[in-house]
Amino acid sequence: MSQRRLTFVDRLITEVDAVMRTVTNSGHTAQRPSPADGHVDAQLSDSERKHAAGLMRVNHTGEVCAQGLYQGQALTAKLPTVREEMEQAAAEEVDHLVWCEQRLRELDSQPSLLNPAWYGLSFALGAVAGAISDKVSLGFVAATEERVCNHLNDHLKSLPEDDRKSRLIVQKMLEDEQRHGDKALEAGGSDFPREVKDAMSAVSRVMTGSSYRI
Repeated sequence: MSQRRLTFVDRLITEVDAVMRTVTNSGHTAQRPSPADGHVDAQLSDSERKHAAGLMRVNHTGEVCAQGLYQGQALTAKLPTVREEMEQAAAEEVDHLVWCEQRLRELDSQPSLLNPAWYGLSFALGAVAGAISDKVSLGFVAATEERVCNHLNDHLKSLPEDDRKSRLIVQKMLEDEQRHGDKALEAGGSDFPREVKDAMSAVSRVMTGSSYRI
């Protein structure tokens, strides 16, 4: 018996379910164990713990944005192969989402209250990019992952030296994000001009600054 192809409505229902699980911080399960599992938490000062929590909250919001971006793109992608690529990337990003949530709890903190707004914006941008063309959609992924990698590298420099658990998570996230960006370009994504990347960086700075505090 042949498998029924998913219609746009089918995909929309799936995305609505994904939206609810992402913005409510519930229902997600990681496919891979956290890189921090099995490691003893360091004794951090109050200021170090607060700073680490702020950075991991930013990382968590970044993963919420990634979910919105990939799910929006998957909804409007024209080629099935590109849609599958977006859905696979979103699944891998779920691991990051769960790891960051877990680490935030360990640091006696919580995700950003602004996550629903950032998710909505990312979903809309992803859907628009996918509707324009798969080449633009993949290029948007590559440019976004480039911004994310810059942030993660900065966080590795800024995290408390003794916070090995957060560092292990961020390092693995960095490896995955670099791979996602490379694969998007290899699949035919556009290499966006510097002006577009600068505009994306400006929006990213607003997201990181607000999520660190709220």
